[in-house]
Amino acid sequence: MAKKKELKLRDSSAHESLPEAGPGEVGAQPSRRRRSRDEDYAEQDQLSDEEISAEGHAWYFVNTYSGHEHKVRHAIKTTVDQMDAGDRVFHVIVPTEDEIEIREGQRRTVKRKLYPGYVLVQTITLEEGDPESDNLWHMIRNTSGVTGFVSSGSRPVPLTTDEVNDILRAMRMDQPRVRVGFEVGESVRISSGPFEDLVGSVDEINTEKGKVRVLVSMLGRETPVELDFLQVEKL
Repeated sequence: MAKKKELKLRDSSAHESLPEAGPGEVGAQPSRRRRSRDEDYAEQDQLSDEEISAEGHAWYFVNTYSGHEHKVRHAIKTTVDQMDAGDRVFHVIVPTEDEIEIREGQRRTVKRKLYPGYVLVQTITLEEGDPESDNLWHMIRNTSGVTGFVSSGSRPVPLTTDEVNDILRAMRMDQPRVRVGFEVGESVRISSGPFEDLVGSVDEINTEKGKVRVLVSMLGRETPVELDFLQVEKL
């Protein structure tokens, strides 16, 4: 799997230079029914190349309170509907990727946030001093749970097309990344198979094949044994 490009996300300072909004916050009213995590992820937009790089559109990272990414996404989308701003705010995404988690002998696929504390928003290109841009900035900035835009100096900084493509490509990866609860050099116990209950040290981890090589002591010497991730557990 291709390595995810690291983006340097800076603290928001755009609100220091753009006009301040009026009192009160814009945002969605709390839902009476708590949304499931599956519903949150199922709604993520599947975008074409044309939508990603549409002329006059730009992608921005918006800071959120930790753990409020999906709430902010829903609040922004609801605000866009209420303000009839669908011609200025086009997509709101919480970047995630599938990850296979190995824990206590169980394998399960989970969604992992690529950038905790951030929501990716596609809007018209925000230009300082432009009334439409300022109004849109205020609408998003004052949505409940938003703390600001990722910015540089006096204005929000749009992501490059390559950066956006890297993020969305990671979301569409066919092979989920595997996360195991042990590292090379750590002691583990073999939980099943012919070497069950033997203790050894992790010598190599192959996430592509889902295999781990463990060095166990047999007949007075260390012997490498290749096992499935599910056959070992951390001590």
